[in-house]
Amino acid sequence: MSDEQLLDLRFCDLNLTIAGTPLEKRIAQLGEELARRGLLFKPHCWLSVDWFSPDDIPGIAIPFYLAHPRLMRLERKQLLDVEGGTQSWCMKILRHEAGHAIDSAYRLRRRAAYREIFGKPSLPYPEYYNPTPSSKDFVLHLEMWYAQSHPLEDFAETFAVWLRPGSRWRTRYDDWPAINKLHAVNDFMKSIQGQKPRVQSRATIEPISRIRKTLRSHYAQKREHYGVDYPSVYDNDLRKLFHMDTEDKRNPTAAAFLTRIRPELRLSVARWTGEYTYTIDQVIQEMIERCRELKLRMGGSPDEVKRDAMILVAVRTTNFLHEEGHRVAI
Repeated sequence: MSDEQLLDLRFCDLNLTIAGTPLEKRIAQLGEELARRGLLFKPHCWLSVDWFSPDDIPGIAIPFYLAHPRLMRLERKQLLDVEGGTQSWCMKILRHEAGHAIDSAYRLRRRAAYREIFGKPSLPYPEYYNPTPSSKDFVLHLEMWYAQSHPLEDFAETFAVWLRPGSRWRTRYDDWPAINKLHAVNDFMKSIQGQKPRVQSRATIEPISRIRKTLRSHYAQKREHYGVDYPSVYDNDLRKLFHMDTEDKRNPTAAAFLTRIRPELRLSVARWTGEYTYTIDQVIQEMIERCRELKLRMGGSPDEVKRDAMILVAVRTTNFLHEEGHRVAI
């Protein structure tokens, strides 16, 4: 089917299942990781429009596009990225959502220690949050310092770091205040080892089989939501550094070039600025996505462009850390 034909389909007409897809093995891997920790809990999973774990339902909704490679290609064209599109990325998000699900399954947020350490779960979710990239009060797991967005996300991110095999969190966060949150999660999990979940609902929220909205409408709403604060501050600099797509289509794309030199950019700028490589990587990611949006291509020599790109990343990283009001959409 063409993109136009796919966009006119309703979600309920996609006829997708998790069975027989890579998702099935990844969900099984999550279950094995939980079992190795002595936990009897295994979240049930279903396909929906986004990643989420509903309050009071100990399960995980997984976005529909991960059930079919053709839909993953459409997702990339529509939103420039495929959230959870690789095995490692998918597992990171599954561990995060499992944190929400186990919270619901054992009603952990009702504990006084939970509220004391992570904050009030009842706080309303903001539409945007203002992260502090240099903060060591929160673990680093998903991108854009997501643990800082809400107390429930802080718990889920901390749980994900605790659960990941080989994370070595005791060493990694030894001198961070966030280590106290990791020890708290460790204590919570010890207290429920071998216990059946208190909440065992197998309900699903917004499964694709019951959604009559078209994919076209879905993507229009997503672009409107995430495009409000798009980082257009990069545009002038990127247009000076690269050429427009129409000038010479034989040249590599700017996004591909930045992706290839990304590890070198990250390490070099970290040495120059002394900033966390994680912070720098977020700036590079935003630049790559904007290059795709603007359809920019290479123009000058690779060495010159790489040098100028390093300078641009260093400047933008410094600006990002010191400007006020940098908002991240939830």
